[in-house]
Amino acid sequence: MVRFIIIGAVIAVAFTLYSLVDAAMTDHSRARGVSKPVWIVIIVLLPVIGAVLWLMIGKGSPTSGPGTQKHLAPDDDPRFTGPQLSDAERESLRDLEARLKELDDETFPGEEPRKPRPSEDQDQDQDKTR
Repeated sequence: MVRFIIIGAVIAVAFTLYSLVDAAMTDHSRARGVSKPVWIVIIVLLPVIGAVLWLMIGKGSPTSGPGTQKHLAPDDDPRFTGPQLSDAERESLRDLEARLKELDDETFPGEEPRKPRPSEDQDQDQDKTR
């Protein structure tokens, strides 16, 4: 029975020390409820209960502060599901893709020339005949 009491006391001290260090090292903007020094006093005066209160109530999440933005999944992001590309943007995108294709096909001195790839038009024509 004495072993359980000793083990419980060691766990309680370790938990309290962890919460005390966590409260001391956490940014001021993440402390909820009362100010950070008050949380440290609560943890010291009410060892286990104060530590539990700090972890449950006092420590805010990193995104709970006033200038932080919540990250959205792509399908929830209005920029992703918003309006489609305009014709000018599509044309610009096609030009960029053509330029990247030219750069991919470029042969540098000392390289062996690669076999030419069929163009997209030929691929589309082949798909239509199938």
